[in-house]
Amino acid sequence: MHTINTYINKIHSNIKLNPTYEEHNSIAFLDLTITRRHIKLEVDIYRKPTTTDTTINFLSNHPIEQNISAFTFHITRMHSLPLNPDKKQTECEIIQSIAKNKNFPQHLLLKLNRQTLHKVNNKKTSENDKKIWTTFTFHSPKIRNITNLLKKNTNIGVAFKTTTTLHHLIKPIAPTRLQT
Repeated sequence: MHTINTYINKIHSNIKLNPTYEEHNSIAFLDLTITRRHIKLEVDIYRKPTTTDTTINFLSNHPIEQNISAFTFHITRMHSLPLNPDKKQTECEIIQSIAKNKNFPQHLLLKLNRQTLHKVNNKKTSENDKKIWTTFTFHSPKIRNITNLLKKNTNIGVAFKTTTTLHHLIKPIAPTRLQT
């Protein structure tokens, strides 16, 4: 164990692996808790005690895709992992609590849950289903009209980015030069 840990930590100086050891037949690995039972392994979603519900408030001025992305991830993870019914119910309650704290509409959460369940249950991957993705800077709702045309009429997926990044907010304004 020590040899593997030392080797991994030498790969890159900025990445350090801190080994986690099994306690009470359970170990936290990435965002999972893996518990060893008599004849099988059980999986649960691991959250650090200091975890917060860091998501974008639904009332913020972000594109809707960014507002729902965290909830899409949480719901997909909940349905994709082999959780027992009690743990799945607990995870569902946690997601609903986060949504309530972030002003996320309950009907939209239910819609995401139905869509995700449908996708997980009918998972088909073929070459025709693969999309080409592009990114648009979200300046105004007019951008959505253009991207909706792409989504409906092509096999192009659209992602949005905002212009109010920390880099743009703290970047000094360059003086303009007059042409002579």
